[in-house]
Amino acid sequence: MQSITEIKSLRSQIKAWRQQGQSIAFVPTMGNLHQGHFSLVERAKTLADKVVVSIFVNPMQFGANEDLDNYPRTLTQDKQGLAELDTDIVFTPSVEAIYPNGLDTQSYVDVPGVSEGYCGGSRSGHFRGVATVVTKLFNLVQPDFACFGEKDYQQLQVIKTMVQDLSMPIEIIGVPTQREISGLAMSSRNGYLSEQQKDTAKVLYQVLSDTAQQLQDGARDFAVLEQTAKSRLEAAGLKPDYFSIAQRQNLKPATLEDSEFVILAAAYLEKVRLIDNIQILSDA
Repeated sequence: MQSITEIKSLRSQIKAWRQQGQSIAFVPTMGNLHQGHFSLVERAKTLADKVVVSIFVNPMQFGANEDLDNYPRTLTQDKQGLAELDTDIVFTPSVEAIYPNGLDTQSYVDVPGVSEGYCGGSRSGHFRGVATVVTKLFNLVQPDFACFGEKDYQQLQVIKTMVQDLSMPIEIIGVPTQREISGLAMSSRNGYLSEQQKDTAKVLYQVLSDTAQQLQDGARDFAVLEQTAKSRLEAAGLKPDYFSIAQRQNLKPATLEDSEFVILAAAYLEKVRLIDNIQILSDA
């Protein structure tokens, strides 16, 4: 596995692969890798000749009161795990390499509509930061495929929309959420939780699953379903940020005419913000 930090070196290797007719799959990450990330790499390996993984904690997507400085950085362990998967390149640029002129004067990418509400409503500027850094990384890696986890469902839809709107020749692949035995979605932020808190956190997936079952059974009073779910989360000791039933493709509020849904949820367990979702397909 090559470990590359400089943009010039990355571009040189990408150019050489392209001249050899090699296809490229890409997995952008912020490090602190777990099995959820490794499942993205495993999927990428089935898609292309070469796999590039980036590790970059992107300051542009963190708000003023968020945990940029405390975000866990485990580069040595991350590289070891990627090497065991025979990753071709791990790209670990510095902030100065990605934003040489600083954040204040950096050009940015906005994806209207799908980036609004939910996490976009709670975290002002978050998806602008995500879309901007992913666009830049796409320009550097020039992948044929890029893999993103379905746990961050709104992010996945933002990236899909951006790629379509900007005519990027990249196929975006959503990879199913990896879960703990309890059902808790794997996340770097789970490292902030004690074992007792993890036991509480599993309620989020339980409530999502129960609400999904009610939808599949024909329940359509979305407001009641959402409020009942929030009340259950509060009773378990979580503080709901949102719990919303939306149209699966565009994340607009669900209507009675819809047959495919996504239930999107975010909740705080003390200072830790958990997100998760469940999709309901028309043939489910």
